[in-house]
Amino acid sequence: MSKLQKVLTLLLMVALCMGTVSAAGVQEESSTKVGGSVNVYSIMPEKYATKIFEEFTKDTGIKVNFVRLSSGEALARIIAEKANPQVDALWGGPADTYEAGVLEGVFDVYVPSEAAKVPAQFKSAKGYWTGIGVIPLTFLSNAKFLKDKGLNPPTSWNDLLDPAYKNSLQMADARTSGTATERIYSLIKVMGEDEAYAYQKKLHQNIQLYTKGGAGGAMPVATGQAASGVFYIVDALDIQQQGYDLVISYPKEGVTYGVEGSGIIKGAKNLAAAKALMDWASSKRLGEVMVANLINYIPTRPDVTVTNPALDMSKVKLLEADIAWKGENRTRLVERWIAEVIQQ
Repeated sequence: MSKLQKVLTLLLMVALCMGTVSAAGVQEESSTKVGGSVNVYSIMPEKYATKIFEEFTKDTGIKVNFVRLSSGEALARIIAEKANPQVDALWGGPADTYEAGVLEGVFDVYVPSEAAKVPAQFKSAKGYWTGIGVIPLTFLSNAKFLKDKGLNPPTSWNDLLDPAYKNSLQMADARTSGTATERIYSLIKVMGEDEAYAYQKKLHQNIQLYTKGGAGGAMPVATGQAASGVFYIVDALDIQQQGYDLVISYPKEGVTYGVEGSGIIKGAKNLAAAKALMDWASSKRLGEVMVANLINYIPTRPDVTVTNPALDMSKVKLLEADIAWKGENRTRLVERWIAEVIQQ
């Protein structure tokens, strides 16, 4: 069992043992409302962010004005606006996006009020970002397609190279999506870098479409327009919960995982409100809001009650990829993907 699996198993066991949290104990923060507003770029999908920010506003009185962008778009925009930041915080998205931004000097250091209750591997050691959820990659497949083709759900990366999937796979575009860069990290950890790119050249022959956002291919898979794809578990479970006949499976060789982050932009114009958002993000309250709204991130707080057994990763081979390494190599790996896979 990997180090992460041990941590996630512990998180899940503690959470499941805690039982239902009473309404009186839902909020740890003061009932005093701060007010004002905070401007945010959200990598987290709008449907999730909207629910979460509504609860934050109820708790604090702070209005959140947000624009939803993919991770690549958000990072590029924050860097371009470095001299005159247009937002106060970045919300969601894989932590390597934040690490890449740290190298560009666009994030401010702030240690949220309850950051000590978030395990060390889920936050920046230097205080640039704090993790709010853990999301492993998974395969998501259309059950009817599998039945019609006489296929079992994919349980190996090599299964996706089967000619039966020709022009039938949808997954995210590495130029814009953190889900896609996570896919690249997984393949490198499984195969080594050169073999990972050789594999992706072959996989490209079965690709119907690379989507702008990480969840973009989930609905086409659900409706049968596409057969299968690689997604974060939060997006796979979200579409499955809508009643579609889908199969979630994992490659036996393993997958890496994203740590969904949050951080303050250097030069934030609404700094007090941005700090309040980070404090709230580090609290137990955020995890409870996600669980209550079926937003299937694995909370980084071990004291949050998790109710979905599909988030139990004890039988999944989880591969650890250093977040700082991801941030340092992100641009280079995406550029190689463009040159060798897209432009082959």
